[in-house]
Amino acid sequence: MGRVEGKVAFITGAARGQGRSHALRLAQEGADIIAIDICEAVPENSYPQATEEDLAETVRQVEALDRRIIATKADVRDFAQLKKAMDAGVAELGRLDIVCANAGIGGTPNRAEDIPEDEWTNMVDINLSGVWRTAKAAIPHLKAGGRGGSIILTSSDAGLFAYQNIAHYVSAKHGVVGLMRTLALELAPDMIRVNSIHPTTVDTPMVQNEGTYKLFRPDLEHPTKDDFAAAAVGMNALPIPWVEAVDISNAVLFFASDESRYVTGVPLPVDAGAAIK
Repeated sequence: MGRVEGKVAFITGAARGQGRSHALRLAQEGADIIAIDICEAVPENSYPQATEEDLAETVRQVEALDRRIIATKADVRDFAQLKKAMDAGVAELGRLDIVCANAGIGGTPNRAEDIPEDEWTNMVDINLSGVWRTAKAAIPHLKAGGRGGSIILTSSDAGLFAYQNIAHYVSAKHGVVGLMRTLALELAPDMIRVNSIHPTTVDTPMVQNEGTYKLFRPDLEHPTKDDFAAAAVGMNALPIPWVEAVDISNAVLFFASDESRYVTGVPLPVDAGAAIK
């Protein structure tokens, strides 16, 4: 216990799913949390977004661990909102050490030539530009602290290889890898490490919805979770359909802790072997 004791982590998309899991895992190990989430619908997305009630539940669960948390409704597409939330959190909690650029959407499956232009733009704005904005807002605080730090970018196995029918998602997640490597070089002199995590399918609302089911089972008009599971097993080397959010959070914790103090510029798959199939 206490692997990030006394540190402060900023987490985007923290209202539920992987973001909430990251907040709880880091809080379990001693960190205080600055959390944001859009908490409203994204029209081009194929499943409901988190709500303000979801973000309040993240706050409740972190506080139950006897850690402090500052939670704000903010959109990673809006740098002013993002910076205001981060600045206020750092002012309240006194420092910044860990950044989890986790917020993202799954979009709607379509062949590349059929993706609406506004959906392409929104996907890149959230899943790539939102990650850049998060880093942009955080870097001055990390540098000012003079203690180094860790920036962890959520990509995907779709950031390492291609999937059909989600060209916008694949393109944004590949872009995260290029951003990660560039930031790792630029920030190394300040002992700020930057790495990316590449999950396979994760058992969260972003995956467990009809849009994803249809992506994996286009042969069925109304595929079910069980139909999806049968197809998803085939992606992974290990015989499982998906990983749990805590599996990703454990990787986040490793990158956030001093156990990885000299690890930077690394794209880490947490994917049950999907990348080697």
